[in-house]
Amino acid sequence: MAAGVRGRAGLSVVIGVLAAAIALAALASLALGSQSLAPGAVWQVLTGGGSEADRAVVEGLRVPRTLLGLVCGAALGVAGALTQAHTRNPLADPGLIGVNAGASLGVVVAISYLGLVSPAAYAWFAVLGAVVAGAVVIGLAARITMLEPMTTVVLVGAVLSALLASATSAVVLLEVDSARSFTSWSVGSLAGRDLSVAAGIAPVLALGVVAALLALPALPGLELGDELAAALGRNPARDRVIGLGAVVLLAGGATAACGTLGFLGLLAPHLARRLCGARPIATVGVSALCGALIILLADVVGRVVLVTSEVSVGVMLAIVGAPVFVVLARQFDRGTVGGVGA
Repeated sequence: MAAGVRGRAGLSVVIGVLAAAIALAALASLALGSQSLAPGAVWQVLTGGGSEADRAVVEGLRVPRTLLGLVCGAALGVAGALTQAHTRNPLADPGLIGVNAGASLGVVVAISYLGLVSPAAYAWFAVLGAVVAGAVVIGLAARITMLEPMTTVVLVGAVLSALLASATSAVVLLEVDSARSFTSWSVGSLAGRDLSVAAGIAPVLALGVVAALLALPALPGLELGDELAAALGRNPARDRVIGLGAVVLLAGGATAACGTLGFLGLLAPHLARRLCGARPIATVGVSALCGALIILLADVVGRVVLVTSEVSVGVMLAIVGAPVFVVLARQFDRGTVGGVGA
């Protein structure tokens, strides 16, 4: 399916298959873990029955974890697709514009100097750090006219990310007691989060969804370049601010809730393009489904791969994502990776 499906019927099949796969992955997420449950027992809990022990496991631990995975996976999938479309770089992900580094600095400051230790408490500081970092990157890039606009965004994002990462490391070294709490967040995990975390980031993600919807009409013109997009009646500068603003809100909210989930924003759009072909708008929607599916599968596998403990979803994504990134980079170097938005 490298060339992607053709026609609305084919796209509907892809969406249906992905939706079914997500439903199965969600069921596995509710049933599997250190205390595995039969699907029937899970169903009983979801319909108001089941034993008290089963309800504690499913409702107290796994339902929030699964919902957060679905929401954050979809958000990072959309953010990754928009990042690759706006930068016209098939190897880009939201961390490229400073989102992850800004969120990390926000969290470590909240933990070290404000004494906040729960994800629900410091999630908004992560969002604030991500939004400020993204705004600085976009603002500085808009003032630098020596290079092509998206090249400037990437370079400014890389420089700012390095500066913020240095500041984060300095705080961790100075406040040793906060290192453990920060490390448990930064590794990327769905465990230990309750519904208050999802509720806390919901307004940010909702704004991100609105911005993403506003950014969709610009995507077909973006892959043609700024000059042709302007000739088609688009305003490339405005479209870029809206699109990258959506990336900052979606990726910032998801990172605040789950920590750094590297490679998800890279993997989901590539899988989506292989499924739906040269459809930039459809790619964004399918990326949301792919992101949700990938994060649920990674989380479930991480729970069962070891007998006595579990591997966090961030580590599982890195184990899968690093070799995939190398393969994509080699294909890109040979000119065999499909165009962004294609």
